[in-house]
Amino acid sequence: MTELNVSARSLGVNFNEVGTALVTVWAPLAEKVAIKTKNAGDILLEKGEYGYWGANDAPIKPGDLYKIALDGDKELPDPASLSQPEGVHGHSQAIDIRSFEWSDIEWNNLPLKDYLIYELHTGTFSEKSSFAGIEEKLDYLIELGVTAIEIMPVAQFPGSRNWGYDGVLPYAVQDSYGGAEGLQHLVNACHNKGLAVILDVVYNHIGPEGNYLGSFGKYFTDKYHTPWGDAINFDDAWCDGVRRYFIENALMWFRDFHIDALRMDAVHAIKDLSPTHLLQDIRLHVDKLMEETGRKHYLIVECDLNDTRFINQVDKDGGFGMDGQWIDEFHHALRVASGQEQSGYYADFDGLAHLAKAYKDAYVYDGQYSPHRNKRFGVKADDNGGQQFVVFSQNHDQVGNRMLGERTSQLVSYEMQKLMAGAVLVSPFLLMLFMGEEYAESNPFLYFISHTDPQLVEAVRKGRKAEFAAFHALGEAPDPQAEETFNSSRLQWKLLGQEPHRTMFEYYKALISLRKELPALSNCNRHQLDVSHNEEKKTLVLHRWDGGVHALCIMNFSQQEQHISVSSHNQQWEKVFDSADTKWRGPKAALPTVKGGAELTLQPESILIYTNTHV
Repeated sequence: MTELNVSARSLGVNFNEVGTALVTVWAPLAEKVAIKTKNAGDILLEKGEYGYWGANDAPIKPGDLYKIALDGDKELPDPASLSQPEGVHGHSQAIDIRSFEWSDIEWNNLPLKDYLIYELHTGTFSEKSSFAGIEEKLDYLIELGVTAIEIMPVAQFPGSRNWGYDGVLPYAVQDSYGGAEGLQHLVNACHNKGLAVILDVVYNHIGPEGNYLGSFGKYFTDKYHTPWGDAINFDDAWCDGVRRYFIENALMWFRDFHIDALRMDAVHAIKDLSPTHLLQDIRLHVDKLMEETGRKHYLIVECDLNDTRFINQVDKDGGFGMDGQWIDEFHHALRVASGQEQSGYYADFDGLAHLAKAYKDAYVYDGQYSPHRNKRFGVKADDNGGQQFVVFSQNHDQVGNRMLGERTSQLVSYEMQKLMAGAVLVSPFLLMLFMGEEYAESNPFLYFISHTDPQLVEAVRKGRKAEFAAFHALGEAPDPQAEETFNSSRLQWKLLGQEPHRTMFEYYKALISLRKELPALSNCNRHQLDVSHNEEKKTLVLHRWDGGVHALCIMNFSQQEQHISVSSHNQQWEKVFDSADTKWRGPKAALPTVKGGAELTLQPESILIYTNTHV
């Protein structure tokens, strides 16, 4: 693979400063490659090194529709297409990605420790199902107190209804959402309002419908088995072109869309035994881009291996250099502590003891035997800061992969919802909310698709039914292809004007504000905390501090009043938050001050926060 120029896009159809079209297509096994425009005829490409075909002055202009012709017969969308106005099977559209007029020149990405993330799905977040619909809600998100939005994948997928993980054209922004310009406009607006933008990308598989990559080259290998079939080819013959394709994709989002961070889906499913792992390769190229632009960008991964190699620095023990990772184990422990079922992988978690361990150690399993996996699992993460771990009580997976897509608001009491929110917001990690949880959205978030291939649709339906066969008592899994499944997953913004939803929103606002204001909570220092729990009483006490400022976070996961002795670390503690206060529709407020060593009464399913300083 030749050295990559991080300064500009090179794959597909691109335009230089004077408007000349430059074309590059990777098709190493083809005998002839041409661009077939809808109106201007054929443009034959010249064969170059390593399977690349190109033209340096192609008669094509922004707005033109075209396909790539391989060997005179196959006419396919451009693998590096930026726009698919006719969908995944139709013509690609040439666009000048550098023509957008940015006004975010003063924007500086936030320190990662200050990210408070709001995950959303573009299609169901607003009635418009578009980037413009998100933009209309930015002031609401700022009022809530979040500092970064995380957008589920936007790479072109079949139809207009999809979670985004079935994308087949990684460079093309979903046309029904507003396309490339719509995403640029949204990012620009976010930056001008002080919000960072995280984009979810999928580098572990390509969706099934409209996946033509294999016709162009060895994008896939049968060396490895994955849940989606043959793995993407990152280390087999012809892998250089594949690696370049995905590295350039990551660079494009940062450089051409001003995205602040990427969240890379399920990187444990990326199969790569190369001396330089794909993630490390992306890290090195992003570092080079940052040197050139002066902008800061983060790489965050979803990884279920509890392996610090992913988040260690490149020059430290062979790390891949990722800035952070989602950590499902905190969610699992919290869920079980809240009294929810322990089926499937939740069987590995015993509730309070594991929640206490998650606060302290980040990984619950860091070398112990995992009954669910039938093996010892994980390593210790003692040297990794709290800002490297993203925690949550809900996310798209943990809600949407339930048969009926129930949110926490439908699974636990109102008081327990408040407790679970508090448990996340007092942690020493990066915090993430899932859209709607802040006002106890009652609509589900279901799995939905809009494939156009009838056989594929039926296969997905059968797969969902088989996945949830053990839950037949609950009825059948909703039809993922049905438009009603999608519509019932939309947020109900009208709920914000109704109780108890309005109070829940104000509760989240207050918690987030306290998190930001109180140094003992806002820092991500995992070593400045103590945690203890009582299994019999179902209570947990998290003690955090920053310099001389201390915070006691006292949680009661039981359905009864409990009595607990307050830490004698300070002579007197002042209450700064109480989920059981009547202003939060709780049963009874606790004492405003309490002496160290005194006994305190905890209301059922509640969280109290005391500090030694006035807030």
